[in-house]
Amino acid sequence: MNRVITPLRDFLHRESASGILILIASFLGLSLANSPLGDSYQSFLAIDFKVGIEEIYVNLTVLKSINYVLMTIFFFVVGLEIKRELTSGHLATFKKAVMPFVAAIGGMALPALIYLAIAGDVEPNGWGVPVATDIALAVGLLAMVGTSAAPSLRSFLLGLAVIDDIGAILIIALVYSTGVKISWILATFFMVFWVFAFKKIGAEKTLIYVFLGVSLWYCMYKSGVHPTLAGVVMGLMTPNQTKKNSGLVDSEDGSVSVIEYLEEKLHPWSSYVIVPIFAFANTGVEISSDSISAAIGSPIAWGIFFGLVLGKPIGVLLSTYLVNKVNLGEFPAGARKVDVLATGSAAGVGFTVAIFIAHLAFDAPEVQELAIFAIIVASVISGVISFVMFKFLGRKTNS
Repeated sequence: MNRVITPLRDFLHRESASGILILIASFLGLSLANSPLGDSYQSFLAIDFKVGIEEIYVNLTVLKSINYVLMTIFFFVVGLEIKRELTSGHLATFKKAVMPFVAAIGGMALPALIYLAIAGDVEPNGWGVPVATDIALAVGLLAMVGTSAAPSLRSFLLGLAVIDDIGAILIIALVYSTGVKISWILATFFMVFWVFAFKKIGAEKTLIYVFLGVSLWYCMYKSGVHPTLAGVVMGLMTPNQTKKNSGLVDSEDGSVSVIEYLEEKLHPWSSYVIVPIFAFANTGVEISSDSISAAIGSPIAWGIFFGLVLGKPIGVLLSTYLVNKVNLGEFPAGARKVDVLATGSAAGVGFTVAIFIAHLAFDAPEVQELAIFAIIVASVISGVISFVMFKFLGRKTNS
């Protein structure tokens, strides 16, 4: 008997549950790093090893294997969700996409500008850090406020977060890929061609695409382009066509696409295992009076903080207001300006992707730790502001 699924509802439910696991994992990472076991924690993450045979190998550490390998699966799921939203979801038509698209652009541009205004003279490369939104924590936050948030805001936030993910992916690809080697870039395009070719002839064997995906990852790793982007490419190239013998039934239209099938299989692993492991491994920064003083005196930390806490909500509100004024789009149904502002604060919970970008933007470990500390504090404050605004200023709904 086929199992019935509801792709969008299942996606939102998993993201909400994942948000709780991320918080727990982050707390554990912080606690361990600041305990007597802190040195052992850091030493474990720094263990290095080689994967591969003869000349075809990569040098990894435990931390790199999490950030390069496991996060490739995370970005593959992100690619699948982007493809589904663009082809049959909230971003499938101009009318549906225009408001969250402009909101996402405003919510990325203003934080970047705020960062550059504060820290541009010190470390301009960090402007990409405060542009990110953690979809799991943001969606989880809206689930927590319940009827205080208009139902349309969940769809609005999901669309905004998906476009935000696209922006983050482009930033990683275009800004934070260093020392690019042309020969391996050509090899990357060669692998993409073979993925396209096998799709064109109708090849359905999973192992073929796993092999091509791994080969694409290796070519990107060698080229200087961040290898997690291989996951995005494979996700975007996944066909949005009906999956034969999936053993699943979509409760909305009866048929399950290849994208929905893969999301059903991989999204739980991404949400419940991979992202919490990433949070555990990357939030282990030492917090002391010295580190707090360093953060307070650092324009980098303040640039990230104000970019997320102020830039996100104000950027989202201003951009949606302007689009509404020129009649290109409409506010989410049943929502007021204060609701959109509160949703923008939820988008200010950068966390997972912001931490990921911080590792790419800054070379010095001490600057990375400073940035991660600022991201954690800013994300917590953004979440609290959003929750309070919804609870005390939000309009109660019946759904």
